Amino acid sequence: MSKKNTKYIFVTGGVTSSLGKGIVSASLGLLLKSRGFNVTIQKLDPYINIDPGTLNPYEHGECYVTEDGAETDLDLGHYERYLDAPTSQNNNVTTGKIYQTVIEKERKGDFLGKTVQVIPHITNEIKRRIKILSKQNYDIIITEIGGTVGDIESLPYIETVRQLKWELGEKNSMVIHLTLLPYLASSGELKTKPSQHSVRQLMESGIMADVLVCRTEHKIPKDQRAKLAQFCNVPLDNVIECKDLETIYEVPMYLQKQNFDDVVLKELDLKSDKEADLKDWKSFLKKFQNPKKSVEIALVGKYVSLQDSYISIAEAFKHAGADLETEVKVRWVYSGDITPENIKDTLKGVDGILVAPGFGDRGIEGKVLTAQYARENKIPMLGICLGMQIMTVEFARNVLGYSKANSMEFDTSTEHPVISLMEEQKNVVDKGGTMRLGAWKCSLKNGSKLNDIYGAKNITERHRHRYEFNSDYIGEFEKNGFLATGTNPETGLVEALEMPDHPFYVGVQYHPEYKSTVATPHPLFRAFIKACTSK
Repeated sequence: MSKKNTKYIFVTGGVTSSLGKGIVSASLGLLLKSRGFNVTIQKLDPYINIDPGTLNPYEHGECYVTEDGAETDLDLGHYERYLDAPTSQNNNVTTGKIYQTVIEKERKGDFLGKTVQVIPHITNEIKRRIKILSKQNYDIIITEIGGTVGDIESLPYIETVRQLKWELGEKNSMVIHLTLLPYLASSGELKTKPSQHSVRQLMESGIMADVLVCRTEHKIPKDQRAKLAQFCNVPLDNVIECKDLETIYEVPMYLQKQNFDDVVLKELDLKSDKEADLKDWKSFLKKFQNPKKSVEIALVGKYVSLQDSYISIAEAFKHAGADLETEVKVRWVYSGDITPENIKDTLKGVDGILVAPGFGDRGIEGKVLTAQYARENKIPMLGICLGMQIMTVEFARNVLGYSKANSMEFDTSTEHPVISLMEEQKNVVDKGGTMRLGAWKCSLKNGSKLNDIYGAKNITERHRHRYEFNSDYIGEFEKNGFLATGTNPETGLVEALEMPDHPFYVGVQYHPEYKSTVATPHPLFRAFIKACTSK
């Protein structure tokens, strides 16, 4: 079988960060996939961290985990949710990874004594990382470059794109530049000057934008569009409007109406007889925007002031909610504020509770109180990762009578370490990438609630944690009605706990939210929301 000639699309940003390069890239990927092309998307992050695994979620939002155990940027979650296809460690590259690889090569003498420089050594390594994915026979690779054109950190990536465009030749690559058209209320007009400056800065780096995608609060008038085309050196049809919409899931259709996919295929000299079929996507959107009922779920965590910290959970609610034609309203609750005195008022009226994942001891007691409140008041509850561990600690304290029970993460000398460290983790000093990460097998007990939810006995789910349920306590837990219904077949580690005599009281050590997509809502979220509606 002959190798495909892979085409490359580079997505850059200008004027300001957080314009939605990830959503535009994911929407384009969806449109091209629906036209019959094999597409993947990768993210190049300019920060020097090796990966986002050790970053505070307030800094960078959620850390997303791939099937092969890479801790990556949250944009990879968008890529998977839109494309309904898994990404891998090769889909996220950071400056830290690039420099680490180059320095390791230099230490081994791979450069034969040459002076190691940004050009060619760093740019060559970036090129190698961009091209790795082409070995998997993709028709099109979309590469999103983090940050903003003009950032010092982004310069090596922009230079690499310049080199690649020249090396790949005509019609084999293109650049989409995402920019902002600010609206001045005083004069009542959109301003194109910041976009002109941004494109000029890109040109100073030797790159011509092929398509301009303009984020805007208002429709772009024809004369403004023509002005952008003229001053930014792009054809009029290649100026694409990306207006603020009610939901990110409307973006693919909005771009399709402007023939965004046709414009891109023309630039890459690709042809497709297949029209973009977004029937299922439109069906999801219709149900999402026209729910027949609604539920309110309290999301209890410690990073709730930056909702991007739990973005995969929030999106999983939307996918499952739309599938059930139910609006899921999220009440964001900071666990550090919960006390025995205010818990009743704080959680008053909620139909369900989700205790969120996380690390560290801040806000832990508030989460323990939440688990007790949900268990005793028969409120449907789902605990994810640390959430399951909290349910474990609460049960040990209030049902088994071990008042000092705790996780070794919060108290290393606890009398009853119901959550403890795996032997191989005890001497770990470097925190990055040393947890139980990625897809692990889980065997579900026949007849259990989870077995029924998944409709399968053997599943795989993604993990991101260091501490585990202490199996020494499994007998006491089961005797008192909190059953370990999911275990890893190789290690025997407990993956899931559930309470049969409760409407829905399930804790899972894994992260089901990472596998939820528009096309395939996660069954566990679906079952949880269903339980909340019948409360």
